[in-house]
Parts: sequence; structure tokens; C-alpha cells
Amino acid sequence: MPTQTPYWIAFGDIHGHVKRLADIQELPGAAGVIITGDLTNRGGVTEAARVVEAVAAINPRVMAQIGNMDYEPVQVWLDESGRGIHAQAVELAPGLGLMGVGWSSPTPFGTPSEAPDGQLAEWLDETYEKAREFKHLILVSHTPPLNTTTDAIGPGTHVGSQAVRAFIERVKPELCITGHIHEARGTDLIGETLVINPGDLASGGYVLIGFDGGKVTGELRTANTGERRGK
Repeated sequence: MPTQTPYWIAFGDIHGHVKRLADIQELPGAAGVIITGDLTNRGGVTEAARVVEAVAAINPRVMAQIGNMDYEPVQVWLDESGRGIHAQAVELAPGLGLMGVGWSSPTPFGTPSEAPDGQLAEWLDETYEKAREFKHLILVSHTPPLNTTTDAIGPGTHVGSQAVRAFIERVKPELCITGHIHEARGTDLIGETLVINPGDLASGGYVLIGFDGGKVTGELRTANTGERRGK
């Protein structure tokens, strides 16, 4: 990617494992780093701060939200530090906005930060009101949209959010970065919206986001391999 074109790096499902950060070659030069959720493994602010500090040591502009495996005080701390994106809209570049919704829909495991699908729908709608003026929009949703390759835990078994899918179908963001389901690493399309789940960071997955002023692009990459999928 040309050096004059801004780009951002996105990943999530870190669960405290930060060693692979050093393998993401584009990380130091990125205009920002987006963490989609699950900084910790049932951790609080101390554990989350260690993760954020490790990222910030490489690239100081960190934007993050909690996933279902982080306790709610982590989001309060992220918001107070100016890094929070859950239920927030952030301008990444002129005309380009990002909106985030963290947590996850209910799981069988009783994880710390779960919310009913109806609550996710409310957050999506409320956050879009802050982001609707952006000509180009990226959705960062910890929970993947239902019935895509990014929410499959097995053949024909999908555990994503209908609310997230319905929002994408209605609003049509150019890109959705998601996570939560490690084994569902991959890309999909909902209409013209590119959906990317990079999987867990320990496996090296991340997304390279580009914007040339007229189009948002997303590439699924693996740290230190050059493997890519996307558009």
C-alpha cells in the first residue's frame, strides 16, 4: 500500500496474548489501531491496560471496545482514557467514520459482558445517529452478523447476531470488522458490505483497512505471512 495513503490495523480476541503484535509489520506506520473486543480472558482494567500499553508502545493511537470476555469497568476505563469506541462514532479521516458496538449476544458460557440481541440493536441504532453524517462508514461489531462465514462454529451452525445483520442490510456500511468466533476467521459479503473476522490475535489474524478518499478497502491478513483475502 502506498505510504501516502492512510491505513488502519484492526484485530481483536487478544485474550491477553500480545506476542504476535511484533509480527504485524504494518502496525507502527498505521494511522490507528482498532481493537474489536476481548482484550482479556475474563479480565478487568489491570489486564486490559497491559494489552493497550503493549499496543500503544508500537502505535500510540489505540481505539478499543470490550468484548464478552472483558468486564464492564474496562469499557469505562477505555472511555475515560479517550480510546473507547463502544457506542461511539469516531472520524478516522475526512468523510470516513467508524462506529463500534462491543459486548456479545448471549453465549452458553455466562461470560462477563453479554447483552440480548435487542440491546445490541438499540446500541447500533443509537450509535448510527452519531455516525450517519459520514459519507463512508466502518462498523466494528464484536459479534458477527448472523448466517455468514464469520459466525459459523460448524457446518450449518451459525451463532451471530440477527440485529447486526439487519443493521448491515439497512445501513450498508462499506466494511464490518468483527470477531468473537475464533474458528470463523474469514470474509463474506452482505450486499455490498464486506465483513471480515480475523480470528484471534494469537493465530496472527488482523485486518488492513485502506481509504483513498473515495473507497474503503479491507484485507484479511496473517502476521508475517503476507497471506491476504478481501477487496
